[in-house]
Amino acid sequence: MRNLTRLKSLQALEAAARHGSFVGASTELDVTPPAVGQLVRSLEDWVGYPLFKRARSGAERLTPVEEARDALDDISQGLDMLESGLRKLRGRKARSVVVVTASQALVANWLLARLADFSAGYPNIDVRLDVSDRVIDLSQGEADIGIRCGLGSWKGVKSTFLMGEEIIAVCHNKFLPPDQTATAGWIAEQTLIHDGTPHPGGDFPTWTEWLARSGVNHPPSDGGLKINSTAAVIQAAVTARGVALVRKALVAQELESGRLVHLMPEVRWPVKWAYYVVASAKALRRYEVNAFHDWLAGHPAIP
Repeated sequence: MRNLTRLKSLQALEAAARHGSFVGASTELDVTPPAVGQLVRSLEDWVGYPLFKRARSGAERLTPVEEARDALDDISQGLDMLESGLRKLRGRKARSVVVVTASQALVANWLLARLADFSAGYPNIDVRLDVSDRVIDLSQGEADIGIRCGLGSWKGVKSTFLMGEEIIAVCHNKFLPPDQTATAGWIAEQTLIHDGTPHPGGDFPTWTEWLARSGVNHPPSDGGLKINSTAAVIQAAVTARGVALVRKALVAQELESGRLVHLMPEVRWPVKWAYYVVASAKALRRYEVNAFHDWLAGHPAIP
């Protein structure tokens, strides 16, 4: 006979270990931090020893002892299996939810246009978008799965390559010269929009570097429009404020619609950053998260 009387205590233990605190676990479990602490202490009374090393400060005040670490994988998998069983009890018509996080620019210009395809293939999975330009902590359950642009290495998550990226020069179609031909010399004389967003290790070009590769031997003026938001840089280009260097994936729809024009496409600047589908191992054990991961990873990239 199985003894499941301590199921709530096991939930509290597993959540507190992932979050490193009773406060984080309480938010996930929708109870108070003292209630989480009481559930963990009841389990400690039952096993006969402390399950956490407790610190007074720091990001992770609770560190599982060795015995708890050894048991946590089994406990986590067991809780996942229980959740899977409950989902089966509800029947095939039951709806599941997957929370997806990505940057504002990527959601607006790439992901939204593709979600109808996922919904058609998985009508019982609802997608909720957490649109944020900050890096969401997927290992702590702030979202189920994400799309990130970077070098591909993030702590606590599995990264699956989605597509590469390159930097292109764009402007609004009304911004073009009368003959519709944009040369490097013409571009250098326009209002240049500078993206001040950090891209560590990405090999993103400055306007001086891009123009030099295009054949302009003198650097552009120090003027132009300097913006510290990639989404705002794209919006500035869309509203014909000047010429911008942008990530190609983030302006796919604007290029397709013809509002933005890819200037001098023969000038190629691939970057080291690429797009990855990221999720924790725990999240990927859920059917709906794994389904979205596999759909996204197999989706055609932008040419």
